Formats: sequence, C-alpha cells, structure tokens
Amino acid sequence: MKTLAIAARATALTLLATGIVYPLIVTGLAQLLFPAEANGSVARGEGGQVIGSELIAQKFSSPAYFQPRPSAAGDQGYDASGSSGSNLGPTSKKLRERVQADIERLLQQNPQAQGSVPAELVTASGSGLDPHLSLESVLWQLPRVAAARQIAPERIRALVDDMRQGRDLGLFGEPRINVLLLNLALDRQFGRSQTAVRP
Repeated sequence: MKTLAIAARATALTLLATGIVYPLIVTGLAQLLFPAEANGSVARGEGGQVIGSELIAQKFSSPAYFQPRPSAAGDQGYDASGSSGSNLGPTSKKLRERVQADIERLLQQNPQAQGSVPAELVTASGSGLDPHLSLESVLWQLPRVAAARQIAPERIRALVDDMRQGRDLGLFGEPRINVLLLNLALDRQFGRSQTAVRP
C-alpha cells in the first residue's frame, strides 16, 4: 500500500506539472510574446473576416490569382485535416500522368509565360499544404494574372517584390512568397476583378 500511495502521488504530481501547469505557462507566454502565431497565423480579408491561415495553402483556380503548388492532402487536395504527401514514387505511372496533365493545363492557362513550367508548380510538397512559392514560379504566372486583371505586369511585379520573404534569420531556407498573402494583397491594391472569384 505504501508503494501504491507513492506511485499515485508521483502520477498526480507529474500529471499536474506536465498536463496543466506547463501547458498553461507555455500558452500564456505564447499569447504574450507571439499572439498572431499562437492563434494560427490567421489571414484576414476584406472587413476582417478570416480567409485562412498563412501557414496553409489554399486552392486558387481563377486566372486572376496566383496558384500554389499542387496538393495531395485529402481527396480533393488542400485539406488541412489530411496533411500528407502523395506517396507516389518517381517510377509511378500515376504520378507521371498527373504531372503531365498539370503541365498541359498550366501551359494552356499561361500562354504568355516564358520558359518551361517550373517543377515546383507540378510537384506537391511533403505536407501537401506548403503556402509558399519561389520567385521564379510566381513570375512565371505573372503574365496570366496581369492579363486577367487588365493591369500592367510591372505594377504586379512591384507588389510581388514587396511580398517577397527572405531567408529565415538570414540563413535558413530560400527566398519565397506566400501565395495566399500575395493574392490578398492583389485584392487590396487592385480590387477584385470580374474573374477574380475565390473558390
């Protein structure tokens, strides 16, 4: 009985420390020091309504918006509750067919694009929800977005340059652009065109 009492006290103390006290301290510090990040890095649109999270890609099919990488998350893609890669290997016939179909679709949608389709626009990220694109992939799509919005490409290029994020701490990762934030900035700066309808 003495051993059982010691074990029960140790269990209760551990549960209190790691299950209640520690999470409350960490949550309180996060809310105090990083409130936006602690609450999901929420992105807001017109009128302050929640559009999504800066950390999770969304599907944009309108020609007036930049499109993110393809997604294998969930049945229809871009499902934040089903984050995953496709698990299709380089010898997969299904993967080759999907990539080829994406290349054909992108070339058809972007007739003024210069060069070949960037690999990033036809390959899903490991999570299937990567919200970022390289500058190359964004600029490849720029002529389509400018034409759909009937805006000079130089004006959109200036916005793209403003939205560009550098390496983390100046060392880690690659320069990138958050597609959701870029598309929201397009709406704020140039308004929503007739074709600019988000899904």
